[in-house]
Amino acid sequence: MPLDESFIGRAFPTMPVWEVGREKIREFADAIGDDNPIYRDPEAARAAGHPDVIAPPTFAVILALRAHDVVIADPELGLDYSRVVHGDQRFTHHRPVRAGDRLVASAHVDDIRTRAGNDFLSMRAEITTEDGERVCTSRATLVARGTAADAEEGVPA
Repeated sequence: MPLDESFIGRAFPTMPVWEVGREKIREFADAIGDDNPIYRDPEAARAAGHPDVIAPPTFAVILALRAHDVVIADPELGLDYSRVVHGDQRFTHHRPVRAGDRLVASAHVDDIRTRAGNDFLSMRAEITTEDGERVCTSRATLVARGTAADAEEGVPA
């Protein structure tokens, strides 16, 4: 089944506040194999001009995925997640994510396109502090493989 194009331009409610902890930052840095001390040591972070440890740039994916899950789970969209591959992920950082940040994220559907029998879902997550300071904009594209072709051929998805 093709994706419902009426979702283009739709904004979803902001996710609950998520507090960034030093330990979560360290765990993430360990998981990606980055031993930069500004991700672990408050003194090293302060020496680099930050008020506390900061997160690796891709740490923002944690909040982006939480926001995108709301879109993906909406049954009216018509997304068969068993047919999805991740096509693209990009981050625009307005400032680093810091230990102690209290962040929220809201999801937006920017586009839905059909190419070569596949549906491309372009989403954006705006990540801010709970007070509204912009921290990061995450953009992602999911590819629903063969869903557009099934609709064209009358085959159930």
